[in-house]
Amino acid sequence: MHQIARSMRLWAMCCAFVLLLIHGFTTTTPAAPINFPDVSWEEIPESELGSTCRDDLKTARDYVRTLDTTALMAVQDGRVLLSEGPVQTVSIVFSVRKSVLSMLYGKYVASGTINLDRTLADLGIDDVGGLLPTEQQATLRDLLTSRSGVYHAAANGGDDAAAAPPRGSQTPGRYFLYNNWDFNAAGTAFERLTGRGIYQTFADDLATPLQLEDFDLIRHAHSGNARRSEHLAYPFFLSTRDMARLGYLMLSRGNWHGQQLVPADWVAEITRQTTPAALMHPSRTARRGFGYGYLWWLLEEPPGSPLNGAYMAWGVHGQYILVIPKKAMVVAHKRQVPVAGNWNVSWVGPREFLHVARILAAAPCRAGETR
Repeated sequence: MHQIARSMRLWAMCCAFVLLLIHGFTTTTPAAPINFPDVSWEEIPESELGSTCRDDLKTARDYVRTLDTTALMAVQDGRVLLSEGPVQTVSIVFSVRKSVLSMLYGKYVASGTINLDRTLADLGIDDVGGLLPTEQQATLRDLLTSRSGVYHAAANGGDDAAAAPPRGSQTPGRYFLYNNWDFNAAGTAFERLTGRGIYQTFADDLATPLQLEDFDLIRHAHSGNARRSEHLAYPFFLSTRDMARLGYLMLSRGNWHGQQLVPADWVAEITRQTTPAALMHPSRTARRGFGYGYLWWLLEEPPGSPLNGAYMAWGVHGQYILVIPKKAMVVAHKRQVPVAGNWNVSWVGPREFLHVARILAAAPCRAGETR
């Protein structure tokens, strides 16, 4: 009996060793447990923070106050680490809308309602004056990665369309250009394939389960010049604290209090690089040093940087949702426009915003962290 027991123990140890060999080199270190906010965000008491952390937070706050920032909120491990300005104020967040749409796609891609490899021709998507035969071969995946090769005029500005090559000159999927036609047509495709409006879907699939505090469905409507393109923009109006919740949902791989609002595989897919900065067009876009996934900008940082692996939604003037997985942190930033009815106002650019984010990410504010 002792010999049998010994043999069984040896067999179990061998099995465990084999499993380690199979899995040990293919899996990543599990992320830290995610703590979720309640109906309202809870602030981390200052008594829990060390002196170096408090000094770094003061440095970050002092710098933010030199910018034209409306509000900033940094959350870590489910609680507010730093809050500055009226985080409850709602205003337009411009191209952040594109990252939001990417999140909405996930549930319907997973269910098979949306097939990203279907072409515009398959879906019957055309536009004012007609698309070229080569343009009609662009897939939904091409739209989400801004590589469609379709350079038809968009219903709204705020992109790099002025630097677009001639129509029909680029094969779909091979050339990156930040192009609102792609993003707006992706919105049209979403609504046709799901049979649901973007805003109602957002309200049902994300805003309600996330308990967004300031989202108002009534104020949302498509916009743009339909004489230029039938595919209109879908602007969003969000508060900084609700932007932080969307970022925190991404940080938690689409899970919210045990409910999978966005498939985890989809979160990984849309934040995986499809275009490195060096391959972007035009050259000024490449010089920013950000890669691109599926409607999310990806920071290109060295392994030792606390921002390594970070990604962000980015809207003109200074609207940001930055997700920093290495630090279990999200930084949401708002530059509210218009100002007194004026839309031509100063920006908080990515360099200034990321300077703040680096200070916050490097601050030793979690238990056991030192510097």
